[in-house]
Amino acid sequence: QVQLVESGGGLVQPGGSLRLSCAASVSILTINVMGWYRQAPGKERELVASITVGGSTNYADSVKGRFTISRDNTKNTVYLQMNRLKPEDTAVYYCNANSILWTYWGQGTQVTVSS
Repeated sequence: QVQLVESGGGLVQPGGSLRLSCAASVSILTINVMGWYRQAPGKERELVASITVGGSTNYADSVKGRFTISRDNTKNTVYLQMNRLKPEDTAVYYCNANSILWTYWGQGTQVTVSS
């Protein structure tokens, strides 16, 4: 089984920054796509950002220019740098690992943007 452990969430004021981390129990080079999703109360889970094994990235329009996804293959960790946070960014953020034959989810980390 692949374990994904998220960390870095917390409470920040609007305009602040956070960096989320997702540590995988296996080499992320064996995972086709790793991504960050989020789910706010009463809303559907949505893709925030993703990165392929080849390094290609994709972002939701709502976070372009503010969020950056990156990875450290040596540490088997994917990051989400979140800048200029807005109240509407408040959600539980989930790490996802997706390959051809399987997919795994982390337990989530809460991000709250409030004054």
